[in-house]
Amino acid sequence: MLTLAQLLEQLEAGPRAPAPQQYRSVVEHLGQELRRLDGDEALPFVLEHFPATATVYENLRYEQAGLCRSPLELSLNTETRARELIARLAARGEPPRTAAGSSDA
Repeated sequence: MLTLAQLLEQLEAGPRAPAPQQYRSVVEHLGQELRRLDGDEALPFVLEHFPATATVYENLRYEQAGLCRSPLELSLNTETRARELIARLAARGEPPRTAAGSSDA
């Protein structure tokens, strides 16, 4: 399992896109291992240290658990900061800007 997890990380971080067949093969084998080890006490360690493997696991479990390993706190903090920025801009009379830097209005 660790070898497959490391290989997937390398494929995702590589300078070139891997061959589709190679990527699919690694993900399929990794998925089989994840199903086999579901509930194993070592699984959380693997998922924490190998983000691409965590994504595969999340996709396998989506029907039952949704995006259960997504960083909810990060999403909430980002939304809070965005709301605070919008409020500060509104207090100064500045319209919010889009990502491209143009005004929404």
